[in-house]
Parts: sequence; structure tokens; C-alpha cells
Amino acid sequence: MARVLYLGGLGRSGTTLVERLLGELPSVCALGEIVHLWQRDIRDNERCGCGARFAACTFWRRVGDRAFGGWGNVDVDRVHELRDAVERTRFIPRLAGARIPDPAVREYASFYARIYAAAAEVSGAEVVVDSSKHSALAHVLRWADGVDLRVVHVVRDPRGVAYSWTKTVSRPEADGADEMTRYSPGRSAMLWNAHNAAFGLLARRGVAVRRIRYEQFLADPRAALTDLADFAGIPLTDRDLGFLGDGYADLGVGHSAAGNPMRFTVGRLPLRRDDAWVRSLPGGQRRLVGAVCGPMLRAYGYPVFKEA
Repeated sequence: MARVLYLGGLGRSGTTLVERLLGELPSVCALGEIVHLWQRDIRDNERCGCGARFAACTFWRRVGDRAFGGWGNVDVDRVHELRDAVERTRFIPRLAGARIPDPAVREYASFYARIYAAAAEVSGAEVVVDSSKHSALAHVLRWADGVDLRVVHVVRDPRGVAYSWTKTVSRPEADGADEMTRYSPGRSAMLWNAHNAAFGLLARRGVAVRRIRYEQFLADPRAALTDLADFAGIPLTDRDLGFLGDGYADLGVGHSAAGNPMRFTVGRLPLRRDDAWVRSLPGGQRRLVGAVCGPMLRAYGYPVFKEA
């Protein structure tokens, strides 16, 4: 059975950083955002975290061979059809309430399960990390056969998330020809509420969920990684955390299939909180996000209103 650590939460919450550090642990293989693999990698042949085009990456070629007898055998149209039928935020109440899943849910989940199992076999890892983030996909994956699903729910102050969504960020995997999606602060606040609530619902459906706050993770990454390794069932020694220094991490080459541009970083990565929003997010937008997200801010231990 493939043991899968699924990183969930709204985008721009720090999941790529958590994934990169987890990927440095022994017996862990970080795969990136598998939810995007079908289009961006199989069809568009974008760049793997190692820098090679997906079709030229030895790791992913071997995964495709084991999972499907080659990526050319994957019916991407069928995957997209299933995604549209079952993996949408508006379907979460139906997914969460189901006692017996729709056959389409199991079929869609099976595509992911085959990738997880093949990646574990190719890498020799005990745990694979999928940083897809999507709450609806996490609800789908609880029905995946042969998957030991453990969810890490990553939460960040929604005002920091909102500010990040307003920034223009190029996508290196598209060789600068494309940019990451942007949202208004009001839109990102509503999404923050919806996605985080969905992960709380997942925990009430019997799935193992561990919530971490981005800010606390960066305050003590050594302790946070030790806790997550225990959650994933990976024994650690001090030597296993040798890539962590005082305020930095030394990263090797990874094979993240999709995600934040940080997945291409190799070498020394400073570990510091991105609190630019405190100075740069206009006061009116800060107050708007605080008001929209107020109840859940309190639940997660954040101040509802925070001025610069």
C-alpha cells in the first residue's frame, strides 16, 4: 500500500516550502502537484523540478512505464472528464457525505493511486508527497484503493495569502511564457474560508489530518519536520536533519512535477517568513480579508485585525 502525505490548503500558503523540506528526509519522495501532471506535463511537456522537460526526465519516464506502461497510454481526456465530474469544490458536501462512492470517484482516484505506487517503487521511498493542495481532490483520494492517505493541512494568515495572490509571478516551467493565476483579496479570502473548512470536514470523515501553520513551521522547521515525520511514520535521527542550518536549508535536486517556482531551487534556501503583506497590503484590503475570514482566523489563533 502506498503511503501518501497529501499537502492541502489554499495556494500561496507555503505548501511548496513544506514539500521541499519534506523531500530532503530519508525515505520520502516529493512529487509536486500531481493534480496538474495530466495537462502540464503529459500534454504540455513542461519542466520537471530537475530542469528537464517531463518527457526527458528519467524519473518520470520510469514512473510512467510502471504505472501505465508509458505515459502515451494515459487517456488524458478521460482524466479531465472525471475531474470535471467529481473534483470540484462544490462537490465536497456530496463527497464528504457519501458512504459508498460513485464509480467515477473510484476511477478518478485510481489514476493517482497508480502514480503514487509507481513513484514509491521507482524511488524506493516509504512515503510519497503530493502537494496538489486541492481540498476536493483530498476528499476523492480517501476512496483510493491501495493508498494510506495522511493529510497535512497547511494554513497561513489569509492576509499574507491575499497579498501573494495579487503579485505577478512568472512560471519558469513555461520558459517565461506564462504567469501564475492572480486573485483579488476578496476572492482569495472566500477561497481561504472554503478550502480550509473543507479540510476540517475531511478530518471528521476519519482521514488522518495534521494541521500546521506556515508561520509556526518557519519559526522552528526542525521541530515541525520532526512532528510531520512522526505523523508520516518515518523515524528520524539528528543526522537526517543535517540539511537544516540556522535560518536556511540546503536543498538537492527534486522531481516536482508542478507547483511554485521554488521547486527549481537547488542549494541554500533562506528560511524566513514572508511578511511583506504587513507593510504592502493596503489597510482597507487587510480589514476586508480580516472581516471575511474572522471566525476561522480566531479558530486558527490569528488576530482578526492586524494593522501595519
